[in-house]
Amino acid sequence: MKKDTLIQIILGTIGGLVASIGMCMCLIPEWNLFVPGVVVSIIGVIILLCMIPIYRKEHPSKGGAIVPFFIGIVGALLMGFGMSKIMIDNVTQSNMIIGIIIGVIGLLICVLNYPVNAYLKNNKN
Repeated sequence: MKKDTLIQIILGTIGGLVASIGMCMCLIPEWNLFVPGVVVSIIGVIILLCMIPIYRKEHPSKGGAIVPFFIGIVGALLMGFGMSKIMIDNVTQSNMIIGIIIGVIGLLICVLNYPVNAYLKNNKN
């Protein structure tokens, strides 16, 4: 295993865990840690963004790796927002419908990320 691959695995694991813990801090109202949770989540995303230069060094391309990365982030955030609209206490019917619609849109964005990635790889020039 290459050193860069190991660094990517470590950064991905740590960044994902830190971002997830921050999101839990934001979404669990009993903890009363919304603002610190946002800060921790941002730190996790910054750690995940540190993987980009390492990935670009291993897989040089003209932006083909960056676009699907950000599309995946947007899709995952939309799915998470939809899920949080559904999982609140005393959910109303309108919140349920809005959450399902936004979650499905986020899921579709994540699913369509693969064809976008394949298109960008085939049209590098």
